[in-house]
Amino acid sequence: MLVTAVAGSTPEPPTTAAVLPLCHRPWVGWMTDLRGLWVSLFGKAARGGLAPRRVGPAGADWSPYERFDEAARVYFLHADVALESVGGVLGRRRVRGFTLERVVDLTEAGASVWQEAAVCDGRRLILWHSEEVADDEAPGGTVLDSSVQVLPLGAIRHVGMRTMVGRDPAGLRVNRGVHLVLATATPHELNPVQDGDPEAPIAAARFRPEAFRFSKSLDDGGPGQITRLISFGRLMGRLVPG
Repeated sequence: MLVTAVAGSTPEPPTTAAVLPLCHRPWVGWMTDLRGLWVSLFGKAARGGLAPRRVGPAGADWSPYERFDEAARVYFLHADVALESVGGVLGRRRVRGFTLERVVDLTEAGASVWQEAAVCDGRRLILWHSEEVADDEAPGGTVLDSSVQVLPLGAIRHVGMRTMVGRDPAGLRVNRGVHLVLATATPHELNPVQDGDPEAPIAAARFRPEAFRFSKSLDDGGPGQITRLISFGRLMGRLVPG
């Protein structure tokens, strides 16, 4: 099911009302502990914080390229790593749709290039990301942390897309931005539930589902990548089992 909104609030996956005993919490894979919260590695560019800044040569736009391998080669700084990682999972299956992102993450340790790809082959969502991390023993002082995650489309329980629609100087309609949310049923954030007695032990918790967020705007990606992300969101809405 695809939930869409136009120039409104971003559709968010609903907070699950179910209460799980803490002793039966599932392991949440592919997560990293950031400021005490469990957050997903993927969809990082749209999670907020410092505004992402484009890197690389001007005009390195992947949106004109229909093939994933061609788009990755003109857009990613480490295209060979991305193609090997995703290709090893794809095998002979055809890419039905994809979206790419590349940002600079500014931290106290300096700037780190973050790259990610979301690729759908009709049965699975393949998520690849890489990040440069410091390593004093490596030549150049950094290494590339490359990860891949594979989700069957049946694991996606919510697809939400918000489109910002405006007018150009000629009065023609133009898409000015898009936000896409893909949520699973995997617990993402656990909050303790108390029965009113602060001294009583915590026996249960409410959870929010794991969600992957992607966004494009006129300033971040341009009209071509906005159109491609909208197409990708619609594809996911069609293919996710209802």
